Amino acid sequence: MTLTAIVAALHDELASVLALMPDEHKQVVGGRECWVGHLHGQDVVAVLSGIGKVAAATTATLLIERFDVKRIVFTGVAGGLGQGVRVGDVVLARSFLQHDMDASPLFPRHEVPGYGRSRFEADAGLTDALELACDRMLHTLPQRLGAETVAAFGLQTPRLHQGLLVSGDRFVATTAESEALQRELPEALAVEMEGAAFAQVCHDFDVPLAVVRTISDRADDAAHVDFPRFLREVASRYSGAVIEALFQP
Repeated sequence: MTLTAIVAALHDELASVLALMPDEHKQVVGGRECWVGHLHGQDVVAVLSGIGKVAAATTATLLIERFDVKRIVFTGVAGGLGQGVRVGDVVLARSFLQHDMDASPLFPRHEVPGYGRSRFEADAGLTDALELACDRMLHTLPQRLGAETVAAFGLQTPRLHQGLLVSGDRFVATTAESEALQRELPEALAVEMEGAAFAQVCHDFDVPLAVVRTISDRADDAAHVDFPRFLREVASRYSGAVIEALFQP
């Protein structure tokens, strides 16, 4: 049995995925809500990780040790950093870094002590499959969202970006913070709070990981959209559509 974990930090990010599972049953393990069932005939467990790197690492370890998952797919929202990364775009992680990791002067800034590296890679094969799913999702997106939602959030033709995703235990929502990250990590496409922790645990256990994020804002002073509505009407639909595309035969 190849069990796949589908993970999100917030319930609204996972709701449309749960709607695709016809026979899920909920378990609560380590305070995490987990739904075990099937998606297009494949064995899956959908789980809410909670927010932040500690919650993410705990969830990743639980999934690997308790459920014996063979691959993990994380979906949700992020703040855009890279040039041209706009609200409504999708970022597919190829590598991860903790932007708030700093054990200097003992280790270089961003390097994870004991690993001799600052970056961890996404699984190439699983991420390639998720790339194809993203392409399929983006081609069918306009009819999924509707004109009112597109207009409400000023969404333009959504694009897929691939590269570095950075994580930290800080919600980045000011122009000063965003610009500081852009100067320090010019390759970073987006910022969120869980991906790099999942990547480190998956590296330790040799479990394939892929992460896709919908851009909800630009992580700056203008990042004050109707976030609950964006989650329900945009991000949740993105997540459901891309996961369905990933699992369809």
